[in-house]
Amino acid sequence: MQPLADRVRPKTLSEFVGQKQILSPDKILYKSIKSGQVFSMIFWGPPGSGKTTLARVIANETKARFLEFSAVNAKTSELKPIFEDIRKTKKATERVIVFIDEIHRFSKSQQDAFLPYVERGDIVLIGATTENPSFEVIGALLSRTRVFVLERLTNDDLKEIINRATKDKTVGLGEYRIKFEDGALDYLIEGANGDSRIALNALEIAVNSKTGKNINLNIATLQDALQKRALMYDKAGDEHYNTISAFIKSMRASNIDSALYYLARMITAGEDPLFIARRMVVFASEDIGMAQPTALVVANAVFRACETIGYPECQENLAHGVAYLCKCKKDRSAYNAYFKALDDVKKHGNLPIPLEILNAPTRLMKNLGYGKDYKMYSNDSLLPEKLKDQRYYIE
Repeated sequence: MQPLADRVRPKTLSEFVGQKQILSPDKILYKSIKSGQVFSMIFWGPPGSGKTTLARVIANETKARFLEFSAVNAKTSELKPIFEDIRKTKKATERVIVFIDEIHRFSKSQQDAFLPYVERGDIVLIGATTENPSFEVIGALLSRTRVFVLERLTNDDLKEIINRATKDKTVGLGEYRIKFEDGALDYLIEGANGDSRIALNALEIAVNSKTGKNINLNIATLQDALQKRALMYDKAGDEHYNTISAFIKSMRASNIDSALYYLARMITAGEDPLFIARRMVVFASEDIGMAQPTALVVANAVFRACETIGYPECQENLAHGVAYLCKCKKDRSAYNAYFKALDDVKKHGNLPIPLEILNAPTRLMKNLGYGKDYKMYSNDSLLPEKLKDQRYYIE
């Protein structure tokens, strides 16, 4: 028998719960679905937020042919013949939606394989990812798709999903008379941490552990069903940003114990090691900077180690790198100087560059004074005239 979470998946937009920020009637995605004019897109959101369900709903609402694959077990060498067959045989009016779950697991070269079929309109590609598409999806594919951000489901969303599942007599648990004892429903919702799949799986396990049609569920039963209460952490919610902020601030304060604690907390919660390593690379330039320039070399080495070794071994590389970055002296002078310069660029626009440092590849440009009086070594300001007395970098 199919799991409850799969059985009660909504099939229409009216049944879909949550994600009003992209699915309210005035939004482009909602309008495109209702008009049947859907386009290639990427769904970025945490587990259990409805990415797969929404892709299926779109196919159902638009009467499209739907092909579903997961990058975990599919190979592009297997997909290309399927796409070629679609290209050759599909009718002009036919719409084929290809859904790729965890599309970020395909390498950049593998993602290249989708481009010609998306570009020609042979397929409507819907990719789903828990990772930031800016880093995990190739630019060429991003430029041909629209990214929609799905948010962690709210407690009210989860309550609605659970209530529907308990009352549905066709595919849900409506044959039982389920009663949540004091605090039990709230405990299930909190333990699911915004993930509808976790909530429904735990609910089904708890119900199956009982006998008869009258089911009373208490906190102890649900605690057992959840096995262990997940850390309150999701990759697109507040706690995600709170934890990475605490991690960065601990390194900035040179507090090794705190930094290692928040590192362990993120790793335990399932954070992508590459996300952590990327933040360390940024930190090496932003906060350590000129005080110890080799910090950037070390941070890049940690990132590369995470890429090549992977979890769980790479957590040792992360710990090593964190301890090193904590112990480094800190200097934000380069960082601060750059953003002061950036403010002037935004404020003044493209001010004229001094003639003496302009390139002069032609005789005309030389006659106009381009490159005149240029000195390789000079203490004179080379900033535009309006900013010639400005100083950004202060040692």
